[in-house]
Amino acid sequence: MGVLVTGASGFLGAHVLERLAESGTLALGLGRDEERCAALETLGHRIIRHDLAEPIDQALDPRLGRVERIIHCAALSSPFGRLADFEAANVTATRNLVDFASRQGVSRFVYISSPSVCFAFRDQLGLTEDAALPEPVNHYARTKREAEKIVLGQPAIHPVVLRPRGIYGKGDRALLPRLIKAAKSRPLPLFRDGRAAIDLTYVDDVVDAVMAALAAPVEAEGRIFNISGGEVLPVRRIADAACSRAGLKARWRPTPLMPAMLAAGLMEAVALRLPGRPEPPVTRYGLGLFAYAQSLDISKAKRVLGWAPKIPFEQGLDRTFAGGARP
Repeated sequence: MGVLVTGASGFLGAHVLERLAESGTLALGLGRDEERCAALETLGHRIIRHDLAEPIDQALDPRLGRVERIIHCAALSSPFGRLADFEAANVTATRNLVDFASRQGVSRFVYISSPSVCFAFRDQLGLTEDAALPEPVNHYARTKREAEKIVLGQPAIHPVVLRPRGIYGKGDRALLPRLIKAAKSRPLPLFRDGRAAIDLTYVDDVVDAVMAALAAPVEAEGRIFNISGGEVLPVRRIADAACSRAGLKARWRPTPLMPAMLAAGLMEAVALRLPGRPEPPVTRYGLGLFAYAQSLDISKAKRVLGWAPKIPFEQGLDRTFAGGARP
């Protein structure tokens, strides 16, 4: 059965495509980045270059006619940017793909969402999938929430939604690289006496969850599942360990939270008025990750999908930096 993987030129999508190939599953990757798509084709993957902000159908490529299942990894993931860009990449793209899936009569649609839809500027430990959602903290959270509604509003495509937390591993271009870049340039803020904590997820565990969702029973359809590594780790420990693997010693500076939040809000306001609206050095969301304790309850994924994380954080870091590699 043909599987379409969107976001194939991205971090998670490329790992999903590789796993499908290893299992002998007929898979078709869809991505936008020309260079990365070419690299995937060189490795033997079937790739279509297309921007999902534009409609998709079999006229684009006859191979789409063989698609029976879809894994939607594509998204614009950033703590800052123009609302129009997030709507195009996360809402319009999802609506176009859901329309294609409905016409195609797919037997399973796995949507990769984000726990950002649940984020709030407060401690939230053991958060379940049915917890009331707070006001979105940024455009990314707002548009991912809207995309979830689009997917779950079409039961005929047999949807399953995953919310994986903090994906890291080889090929990561966001989480650990951002952290290490910040640590190189300045001391990291130590808020609230270092009480911030979070549960990250090694990319292979996320891929395992995707495969479980792809093959899950009817009971899983129309439901949302939290995915994480299951370890609630102090953010300071995460940063120290990642920096150490990168040959860097993280510096920390005790910092009052509220003044820092006000300064970050001012930076965001200024950035919105600059040409190109560049991401500011610090965002309120980024500071929130360093300030609060956040974790997910993954018991439903264990119970319904038969999935559980296998890679503890230290082992995941070893794999990420194996051979002197950088994430």
